[in-house]
Amino acid sequence: MYVLPRQIQLMALYPLPSAVILNKINISSTSSLHFTCRFFPKPLTPSLFSTTIAAATTSSSTLFQPHSYGPSLYKGHKVHQNTDNFDEENFTRVFDITALRVPSEHCFSLESKLRGHLLNWPRIRNIARVPGDDIDDELKEFIGNNNDTETLIALERRIYGKAEGDGEKMCSVLYRDKLARTFNSTGYVKFQNLAKLSRPKKSKKKREEKEGSGRQRKGLGRNEMALVEVVEEEGSGDEDLSGLLGDDFIRRRKWSGSTRLLLLDERYANKGIEEMPEAIKAVLKEQNEESTRLSFEIVRCKLTLFYNYWQMNEVLEVLLPQGMIVPSAFETIGHIAHLNLRDEHLPYKKLIAKVVLDKNKPKIQTVANKIDAIHNDYRTMQLEVLAGNHSLVTTVVENGLYFDVDLSTVYWNSRLATERQRLLSCFTHDDVVCDVFAGIGPIAISAAKKVKYVYANDLNPSAVEYLERNCVRNKLERKIEIFNMDGRRFIDSIFASEKTRAITQVVMNLPNDAAEFLVNFLKV
Repeated sequence: MYVLPRQIQLMALYPLPSAVILNKINISSTSSLHFTCRFFPKPLTPSLFSTTIAAATTSSSTLFQPHSYGPSLYKGHKVHQNTDNFDEENFTRVFDITALRVPSEHCFSLESKLRGHLLNWPRIRNIARVPGDDIDDELKEFIGNNNDTETLIALERRIYGKAEGDGEKMCSVLYRDKLARTFNSTGYVKFQNLAKLSRPKKSKKKREEKEGSGRQRKGLGRNEMALVEVVEEEGSGDEDLSGLLGDDFIRRRKWSGSTRLLLLDERYANKGIEEMPEAIKAVLKEQNEESTRLSFEIVRCKLTLFYNYWQMNEVLEVLLPQGMIVPSAFETIGHIAHLNLRDEHLPYKKLIAKVVLDKNKPKIQTVANKIDAIHNDYRTMQLEVLAGNHSLVTTVVENGLYFDVDLSTVYWNSRLATERQRLLSCFTHDDVVCDVFAGIGPIAISAAKKVKYVYANDLNPSAVEYLERNCVRNKLERKIEIFNMDGRRFIDSIFASEKTRAITQVVMNLPNDAAEFLVNFLKV
């Protein structure tokens, strides 16, 4: 007959870390069975999106107040206005700012000097490039320190094969052959992009349509959040250097080399030099005294912030009605975002799901909402897929182990990861663990890496199937024995079997009902 060990430590977990039942059973061959239980009260389970009354009152009273500083969807100029359906262009905002245009070699040192007067907006760099204003380092030697006419004509001839007064340009094939023979024989200049220089340019618009890039603005990439553009005034740019520096070059009065834009604080927008702070005036005065050329100048710019710039809560503040609490958190299970929306959020659940999906790609690929409480014996959640690829099968990584999960057929709670780790720290290498409600194996498989042996059981056939799969995936199938039985029957059979190893730890992870199974240990 199987002899029970002298002491068994029995643990049953609630879904929250502070709700734990710790029971100690003392068994002897001559005395009756006695056990004591300590019940810790189960704390309240707040909704994921619940906030305090004070916070809700404050947010409702200040949400639609004009923002005094920083970017906001309630500030700036709207580019599009389409209220019929959700359109990302509706979240594009244009802000008028002022920038200090400086040579590129001085921009980082000036950024430190003027840091208190720069824009300093979240996710926006204070230094912006001027499109088409950069040249290769190999070509800087031809420009020199003076923009004289002879130097520019010589540079045009080297790049384009002709300059003003040279007549018609030769065809691309002859020009390339001439460049190759000239530079190969002389050898004093290296043109790494010789073929590219003479190759006819493709139409950028046609190329983008062919590649399906979908770019709608010049210089805007797929993941761009902001765009800085210099506002050109009428009559500016008496010299046309676009042929020399490319079609993207912005016309200016006098080109003085590669430059950068230091974006000044928003309170300096549309202000002249006289209204600038003394620190900026001192920089301009110092530069004018050292150089005869005006390489530092104040320019007006447009800062465009696109939909990708705005965070999830900022977008939802605009979409949801005034005074409604904004959903700000969700549970992440692999690639799935698990929401617990309030009743007031349900009319806007599709909009909320789209914003959650857009702002958390590529990590989140599916957004689901829990539509009903857990009532069945298998503890499966009733989920409604709101956005994404409609797949509830995912992979979760916990404690260095991989767990395949199908939320439509099994139970999983990522918020219990810390509690599971605390429980595992109580086990030793000599323990034999019995997990009565193992699920897909977050405790049983993690314990198998540390203890001697594990007996895992679950009533749900789908959970047992994933438990077996996860054991094989983590290469621990030899240390785990799996059962698909009712919890009471499993307790009776596992302790009655003569082949069972001496169990030292019993884990009962079943919300609300774990204490009811303690009576089965009296029959042992």
